[in-house]
Amino acid sequence: MDRIDTQIIAQLQADGRLSITELAERVGLTPTPCARRVQKLEADGVITGYTARVDAARLGYPLTVFIFVELERQSHETLRNFETAIRRFDEVVECHLMTGTRDILLKVVATDLKAFDRFLEDHLVHVPGIRATRSSFSLRTMVMRDVLPVAESRG
Repeated sequence: MDRIDTQIIAQLQADGRLSITELAERVGLTPTPCARRVQKLEADGVITGYTARVDAARLGYPLTVFIFVELERQSHETLRNFETAIRRFDEVVECHLMTGTRDILLKVVATDLKAFDRFLEDHLVHVPGIRATRSSFSLRTMVMRDVLPVAESRG
């Protein structure tokens, strides 16, 4: 990656709806080489997709809960089975394998406390391999960045 690639990424992170013409203009290229660079960044897996940011509360999910999960074992099979099970639950919007005393961190959204309780009782507690869970409710988001810092490759 060079300076132009990092500029392309920065511009697309700020506005993924830019046309190739507008993007090219912003990074100092003509449209054809700009389009080639975007295609290469996509093919190389640097750009993994395009999405719209949405307000979960306005979609009817005002409750955000972080759940720390401790597994009975950290074997490959346990992790694979846990991940497969968790993917079935629409309430889980993020799942991270962690270091430290907790194995997994889940970010869960719900319509209200009753819906969250149903998620726990009807779904999460039935996932095999869980030793313990600890839930923390988010009061508000203080910082959220969808834009990652982009540095030129030095390799």
